[in-house]
Amino acid sequence: MNEGIRITPIRLIGAEGEQHGIVPTAQAMEMAREVGMDLVEIAAQERPPVCKIMDFGKHKYEQSKKAHQKTHQQKLKELRVRPKTGDHDIDTRVNQAKKFLEHGDKVLLRVQFRGREMQHIEEGRRVMDQMLEGLLDSCKVEKAPSMEGKQMTALLAPKGSTTPPKPAKPAKPKPPGEAKPRPQGEAKPKPPAEPKPVPAPVSEPTSAPSNTETPAS
Repeated sequence: MNEGIRITPIRLIGAEGEQHGIVPTAQAMEMAREVGMDLVEIAAQERPPVCKIMDFGKHKYEQSKKAHQKTHQQKLKELRVRPKTGDHDIDTRVNQAKKFLEHGDKVLLRVQFRGREMQHIEEGRRVMDQMLEGLLDSCKVEKAPSMEGKQMTALLAPKGSTTPPKPAKPAKPKPPGEAKPRPQGEAKPKPPAEPKPVPAPVSEPTSAPSNTETPAS
């Protein structure tokens, strides 16, 4: 990078991706200084090597941010409130939820009811709706608010984090004449028996007429 590039000339790419062709290394470094950026070697194996004018610090930050996003494991964060939670505390919970969602985590909102509070579930629903309204632009509602025993819960996820379901594969049409599968245990039908051949009648041999004459007495 910069003075560390010893080979000259180089193939230069500008800050906006424009092609400058083959230029002397000293000229390329002067062009980078004029715009307050760095000259970075991006393809050292090429001849001549390829260099680009860029903000190297910003480039490293973006690369680090992308690597962090790839390795981040999504977690489930839980925020609890009560039916009588005040507006200020609700705003605090909303801000906490936004930070969790921006970090790529899911958020479970939980309104806990105790004792006689079960007789005023609408108050808990009001608190839940107020939080959801404040998070509308930051999340997707994976599970709508619902009562589970003495608590009301809703599950939120960062926008764009859900995977669309795969379309079902169409069933392959069966070729005509294909035999249907037999139910298990059903005996295979026997083929019809072939008729036995009837033997032809045998005719008895006829005796040939005798040609012997009786001598005269």
